[in-house]
Amino acid sequence: MSRWPSVKSWFVLSLAVLLAHLVLLRALPNALDQTQPADMPAVMFSTRTLSEPDAQAPLAPSSVVTATPKTATRLKGEAEASARQSAAIAPATPDTQQPETTANAGGTESAPVAAPTVPAASAPDLAQADSPSAAVPSSQPPDEPQASPQALPLAFSADKLSASVRLSYVVKTSKFPFPLSGELLWRNQGADYSARLRYSILGQTRMQTSQGRITPTGLAPERFADKYRSEVAAHFNYVQGKVSFSANTPDAELLPGAQDRLSVLVQLGALVASAPERYLPGTTVSLQTVGPRFADVWLFTVIQSEVLNLPGGSVDGLRLERNPRQPYDQKVEVWLSPQLGYLPARVRITETNGDSIDQQWESTSSADGSD
Repeated sequence: MSRWPSVKSWFVLSLAVLLAHLVLLRALPNALDQTQPADMPAVMFSTRTLSEPDAQAPLAPSSVVTATPKTATRLKGEAEASARQSAAIAPATPDTQQPETTANAGGTESAPVAAPTVPAASAPDLAQADSPSAAVPSSQPPDEPQASPQALPLAFSADKLSASVRLSYVVKTSKFPFPLSGELLWRNQGADYSARLRYSILGQTRMQTSQGRITPTGLAPERFADKYRSEVAAHFNYVQGKVSFSANTPDAELLPGAQDRLSVLVQLGALVASAPERYLPGTTVSLQTVGPRFADVWLFTVIQSEVLNLPGGSVDGLRLERNPRQPYDQKVEVWLSPQLGYLPARVRITETNGDSIDQQWESTSSADGSD
């Protein structure tokens, strides 16, 4: 009996699997890659900045809203109840002077920072790339004293930044039964840095890169790129105080402490490593986050420390979340592990329709090499 029918069937099946993987790689729901839907309405809003930027140097980062142990649980509950509302920002110290700026959510956005006499509020907003900021209104009874979080400057120590390393991941997705391979290549070169996040399957890749400087206030990206077949990029111009995009989308205002969608994960880990006592459950950090086509403000809220059982073994992870506030927003959960130099041990992104991708640490190796 001829074996041709079985060989032909196997060939057709293999071709179908290849095509499905290519489609999956292209549509990978990565929060660091999310683009704004064309029909998403623009939203105008106002925020405040801490100080006049230095035109010749990277801008200083925005503040962190910290929660005390007594109020952490309450803040988390309030944040969950108001994740879709507009943001007010935690009060600053009385001597803080902050000029007001405006931004458009369709292109540029201003990072929420401390503002005088405004009620404390910050939503646990960790999985978005397209929304302004979120509010946490008080839900305490009138007769109970109001405990407001403190707005503190971000503390960064360059010596707490992870050394150069290569992290490999198993990437699981609800869209297809087979896992992808993921790799984060981080190079700490003292005064400069580079980072590359790459997904691959069957010889096809999707890659994001970030390059910039290491400053006293943290990472200062200079170029961020996203490549799948063609490349789109964002360029950080600290002299002019703006971000420009190769996709010809409008320039964005460059805000204090701005990161791109890859460097933000490394910056978060360095901030936590620099002052771990600040990051109690309920603490929220705001950072302007720049993608390949536009900029947005991301709010990261600390949830809790957890033990993770991953393909590479058991590690500790500090879980932060960014929750959806707009119709097309994603939910992103990030676990920063002290055993991995506070780089991500796990990243899980969930779409509004329930589709998800789960990036889990598998191994650690040297960053040496030409790639």
